[in-house]
Amino acid sequence: MTAPDRLRPRRRSTATVDIGGVLVGSAHPVVVQSMTNTDTADPDATAIQVARLAHAGSQLVRVTVNTDAAAAAVPEMLRKLADLGVSVPVVGDFHYNGHKLLIDHPAAAAGLAKYRINPGNVGAKRHDEHFQTIVRVAIDNDKPVRIGVNWGSLDQQLLTDLMDRNARRPEPLDARDVMIDAMIESAMRSAELAEATGLRHDRIIISAKVSRVRDLVDVYRLLAARSDYPLHLGLTEAGLGMKGIVASTAGIAILLEEGIGDTIRVSLTPAPGGEREEEVRVAQQILQSMGLRAFLPQVSACPGCGRTTSTFFQEMAEKIQGHLRDRMPEWRSIHPGVEDMTVAVMGCVVNGPGESKHADIGISLPGTFEDPVAPVFMDGKLDRTLRGEGLVDEFIAILEDYVERRYPAAREPVGA
Repeated sequence: MTAPDRLRPRRRSTATVDIGGVLVGSAHPVVVQSMTNTDTADPDATAIQVARLAHAGSQLVRVTVNTDAAAAAVPEMLRKLADLGVSVPVVGDFHYNGHKLLIDHPAAAAGLAKYRINPGNVGAKRHDEHFQTIVRVAIDNDKPVRIGVNWGSLDQQLLTDLMDRNARRPEPLDARDVMIDAMIESAMRSAELAEATGLRHDRIIISAKVSRVRDLVDVYRLLAARSDYPLHLGLTEAGLGMKGIVASTAGIAILLEEGIGDTIRVSLTPAPGGEREEEVRVAQQILQSMGLRAFLPQVSACPGCGRTTSTFFQEMAEKIQGHLRDRMPEWRSIHPGVEDMTVAVMGCVVNGPGESKHADIGISLPGTFEDPVAPVFMDGKLDRTLRGEGLVDEFIAILEDYVERRYPAAREPVGA
């Protein structure tokens, strides 16, 4: 099989999976999800983090369910979320003992919106039995499952069998290709076993997580050609900071551009004390930058140069971006369409006026050496010119007024 044949892509999945009211797959928008890093046995801490992730825009939130204490705490955590007015579907992440926990804790099984099963660690000797136990609980509770293969915990017997078979080929594949084949085979065999056990086709999502971008692209292209199940994308250990953001964006964007992928997670390692919500914002920005979804008004800002040596420009851009993020929870509910707004914050007269004209609303500073005036453009036309130290606050007030006028609140029907 030639490389182009092995990597021929296909378009988005045709199956749709309902996860607690969130529709995944087919023509539905790509879904952003995340995962807590709290001890699930602490229902207070976990509920608070789930709520924060949901508030940041995560449409699904996964929690670790690894002990009896964690499983027992799930119903209380869900009650606390309800008390907070948070209705995001919560997914249970099971490894090794999921078959036992779901049987022993029926309230957790009923409350979770989806189960994640890793076929590589449900048990070597009783693999199929344990896997089918989880599937039967999902069937009884009408829950979907994600069959989540991970290259760090592959089914070792399957991998050994494929390695042995490969060694007998006249022209053996390299170990990387065999590993990818093993991941795909594990996912597809597990999906077939789930359906044979009685789980509906439209209750299955598949993922095949790896840590390198090239491997991610190759394995999902092959998976996409093998089935129409919705696919969850993401690197399994994206890493810290910039490395994690760049690697995740590189891999996920390639696949989304080819029509592959229905849910995404950016698995960032947070800095000590860092916000878990950062992975949600990065995932949203990937989708928005590609024009697939809109979450937050986009700010165009020049990188700065010798004409913008003052820190005033950077401070202004940061303040306006922060204002937009802070206002979006309220704006989203009362100003339909505001997430599509574009704002230009430019540092000098070279490209500033032109960029500002192309945005819905924009401001262009004079740079270092020009006269201290800042023209404001609305809908492609010069609206006014600001001067003085208070121009940032003036522009934010103008921005507020623009949102009120451009995105009026939807009127309730008469008599409603």
